[in-house]
Amino acid sequence: MDDSAAPQTTQDLTVFVQNLLQQMQGRFATMSDAIIGRIDEMGHRIDELENSIGELMAQAGIEEEPAAEGAEEAEAAAANSQAPTAA
Repeated sequence: MDDSAAPQTTQDLTVFVQNLLQQMQGRFATMSDAIIGRIDEMGHRIDELENSIGELMAQAGIEEEPAAEGAEEAEAAAANSQAPTAA
């Protein structure tokens, strides 16, 4: 190898690596935007679901607070029944 080929090869490698990093950064940004968009969409859908459930509960004459307290009591009872006992 002569000395004039080495700098050109190093320069080519540097350009190649820079281009590769730029492509990776672009793909990462695209994927990141897509994920954020999906998370936002899921949040919107969850909000709509909560509203629909609230409307159904209102139509059925069920109040939210007593149902929430009952669920907490049921969870506590279930946790206590599954607690390991000392032998």
